[in-house]
Amino acid sequence: MNSKPSNSYSDNGRQNVYWTKSLQIVLFILTIWFVISLGCGVLFREKLDALLPPMGGAPFGFWMAQQGAIIGFLLLLFLYMILMNSLDRKSGFDQEDEE
Repeated sequence: MNSKPSNSYSDNGRQNVYWTKSLQIVLFILTIWFVISLGCGVLFREKLDALLPPMGGAPFGFWMAQQGAIIGFLLLLFLYMILMNSLDRKSGFDQEDEE
């Protein structure tokens, strides 16, 4: 039996910090997602139409609801990937443990 002594308190604390930061990232991404989807497409549409120039021949609020939201969601996916990879590296979960 080749087992390493592990400090479960230390590992548990590290996992709790990782989980907390992971949830913060998810809540941040969901907040931006909410603003893009409901905010720009529905709630602020009239103000966006009045303040910003048309995009592609359509009012900006309509464009944001149809095309801009899709682009925003793709950018959010990349942002999530970057933030989680950074968190994994900082927390030491980026590589599998070697035996």
